[in-house]
Amino acid sequence: MTPFGQRLRELRRERGLTQRDMAAAIGVTPAYLSALEHGHRGAPGWAMVQKIIGYFNIIWDEAEELQRLAESSHPRIVIDTSGLSPQATALANLLAARIGELGEDEIAGLLVRLERGPGGR
Repeated sequence: MTPFGQRLRELRRERGLTQRDMAAAIGVTPAYLSALEHGHRGAPGWAMVQKIIGYFNIIWDEAEELQRLAESSHPRIVIDTSGLSPQATALANLLAARIGELGEDEIAGLLVRLERGPGGR
């Protein structure tokens, strides 16, 4: 599941909506909506996110957060390390190979560290 898919499911369930009803309202199939929630589809485009924002009638910060989640929810990432150091390539490959073995606390720690950027800012 992607961060966007998780939030989409939460919004739908908070409002007591079925995938079938929501899918019909935004003009997609229930199968597409299910795949989006489970992370089996790529991140939705801007137009789809706007349909979802309109459907849930969310505004301001919540709408911006949903757009941000969509942008960071590509389930199949390609990391281009051409031109980077051999260590960068090794890191990318190791992460790809072992990400499924990491616990939630380890993932959270890595996210915090990477979001701070170089030098721990």
